[in-house]
Amino acid sequence: MKLGKWIGGIMGFIAMGGPLGALAGYVLGSLFDKATEAQNSFDTTNGDTQTNTGQRNSFLFSMLVMASYIIRADGRIMHSEMEFVRRFLRTNFGEEAVNEGQQILLNLFEEQKRMDATNPYAFRNTIHECGAQIAANLSYGERLQLLDFLVKISQSDGKVCEKEIEALKEVAQAMQLSEKEVESMLNLGGDSLADAYKVLEIDPSATDDEVRTAYRRLALKHHPDRVATLGEDIRKAAEEKFQNINNAKERIYKARGMK
Repeated sequence: MKLGKWIGGIMGFIAMGGPLGALAGYVLGSLFDKATEAQNSFDTTNGDTQTNTGQRNSFLFSMLVMASYIIRADGRIMHSEMEFVRRFLRTNFGEEAVNEGQQILLNLFEEQKRMDATNPYAFRNTIHECGAQIAANLSYGERLQLLDFLVKISQSDGKVCEKEIEALKEVAQAMQLSEKEVESMLNLGGDSLADAYKVLEIDPSATDDEVRTAYRRLALKHHPDRVATLGEDIRKAAEEKFQNINNAKERIYKARGMK
C-alpha cells in the first residue's frame, strides 16, 4: 500500500468531523495538496478494497494521534520512541512514508503545545474525546491491537515510567478498554510466573478452571483474525501478541501441572 493512499484516507476524518477530524485538518498542513490528490486516487478503488483501506487508515491515524500523547507523557520526546514509529512506517509503507508520518507526529506535538499554552488540560481532553471517537469507529479487536502498539512504543527505550503507564491507562479507558488490559500487555514480554498471571488478567489464587476460562477469553478477544482487514503486517503483529499469550498460559499450566 502506497503512502499516498494513507494520507488521502486521512481526508475521511475531516469529513467525519469530531476531534479526530479537527486534528487531521491541522496535522496535514503542507501535505494537504498531496492528500487531496491521493484521495482522488483512493476514491477509484472498489467497494471492499476501499472499506478495508479506510479502516486501515482509521487505525493508523488513530495510532499516531494516541502515540503523540504517550510519547510526551514523561515530558520528553525520546529518540527510541520516534525510531519505533519510523520503523513501523517503513515496514508498512516503505521509505517514502517515514518523513511524512514523522511530520504528522511533529505537527501533533506542536498542536499539543499550542493547545496547552492556554489550558494545560486542553490536549488531554482532546485525547479523551478522540478515544471516544475511536471506540465508536474501530472494533474491539482493532482497539486492543492499537493499544498493543502504544505499549510497545512506551517500552521501546527499555523502561516504562509511571507517567507513561498512567497515560496508557487514560488512553485505554478513553477507548473503552480496561486498566487490566494495559497491565496484561505491559507484561506480555515477561518470563516470570507473576508476569504470566498478569497477562491472563487473573490473580495467582485463581482456580484451575478460572485459569482455563481466562485463557479462552483472552485467546478469543486477541485472535489475529480480528484484525485481518487491517493488512497482513498488522495481523502478523497480532500473531506475535497471540503467541506471547500462549507462552504465558503454558508457564501457568506447567507450574500447576495442568494439561
